[in-house]
Amino acid sequence: MFESSFIKPASVTLATLLMLNVQAVSAQEKGFNRATLLSKQVELPSKSIDAKVIRVTIPPTFKTPQHTHEGPGPRYVVKGTLTVVEGGKTNTYSAGEVFWESGQLMTVENKGDTAAELIIFELAPAK
Repeated sequence: MFESSFIKPASVTLATLLMLNVQAVSAQEKGFNRATLLSKQVELPSKSIDAKVIRVTIPPTFKTPQHTHEGPGPRYVVKGTLTVVEGGKTNTYSAGEVFWESGQLMTVENKGDTAAELIIFELAPAK
């Protein structure tokens, strides 16, 4: 009958949606938080992109030579304080901050007494 082909799947789906909603509210009550740290509109260099997530540990007081990366993208400072010189501009970023690397010639220096950590999200043309 009608009930066996529609109502049971519909009731299961509705119950699942209600449970997900309850879990979402419960997560918010427990301190779950979502925040956009950086938003940037990007024109991709090709249709096929090699997206990478790279963890970099930079020793205390270390400064990289001038370099570039395969692609631009956001960079997230996990710990430490970094001074970034890119495109003739100098900026300092600390743990919890995000910045956009354009792919221009740059240096990165760890200004601290302990290792710094950086997560690189890179968007490069696929090879």
